[in-house]
Amino acid sequence: MVAWPLGASAQQPERMRRIGMLTGLAGDDAETKARTAAFLEELQKLGWTEGRNVRIDTRAGAGNPATIRKYAAELVALEPDVIVVSGATPVARLLEVTHTVPIVFTIVVDPMGAGFIEKLSRPGGNATGFMMFDYSLSGKWLELLKQVAPSVTQVAVLRDTSSSAGVGQFAVIQATAPALGVEVSTINVGDTRQMDRAVAAFASEPNGGLIVTAAPLTVVHRDLIVSLAARYKLPAVYFDRTPVAGGGLISYGPDLVAQLR
Repeated sequence: MVAWPLGASAQQPERMRRIGMLTGLAGDDAETKARTAAFLEELQKLGWTEGRNVRIDTRAGAGNPATIRKYAAELVALEPDVIVVSGATPVARLLEVTHTVPIVFTIVVDPMGAGFIEKLSRPGGNATGFMMFDYSLSGKWLELLKQVAPSVTQVAVLRDTSSSAGVGQFAVIQATAPALGVEVSTINVGDTRQMDRAVAAFASEPNGGLIVTAAPLTVVHRDLIVSLAARYKLPAVYFDRTPVAGGGLISYGPDLVAQLR
């Protein structure tokens, strides 16, 4: 006969796992909420419930590079099992402070070109995830703009200079422009007052149109960008459908909420 220790047959509590989440957008942004909800919903389908067997620590940089850098360090210090991150700038900041914590990224343009991974088939290091789109897609925005507004000959490309992906997107647009008879220029979205003045100055010339590239600040300031395009009657193409749902003209790009699933 064997005497078992008291309580030995009781079910052992499930170990609490820890997930960090970092986004370049604002925490109260509707897009952030939609992406987070999709992520949590899919986690629950897989048996992971916040508060029962997983704890989630979230940080949102609201398009501010210094804030994103601070939150990246904070999350790594919490020693999570994994960090889920949205956007190229947050990924870059995380890789500055850890080469050991697993990172799963979403909504990143050209992760190999940015130096986040070694190869698409074998990422290497501690980061892997989902590519947002290839840079070549950026040329499609200009083609679409010419299709919906054939008279356009001047195009201002709205970009966030703090985003590493901005250079590549503009380079493709610039390379596509001569064949379509278009001259391109840039407008920085970092300062809203300067952006307002720059769009107004651009609109004073005829046959203008806008392309809004993928970056945290073009999402943060999307309502202002949509209103400026409407005010100055400038046809605009966006990289994501969210501004179009808010009154923008047309978009071409992937389903970003689906990447979080």
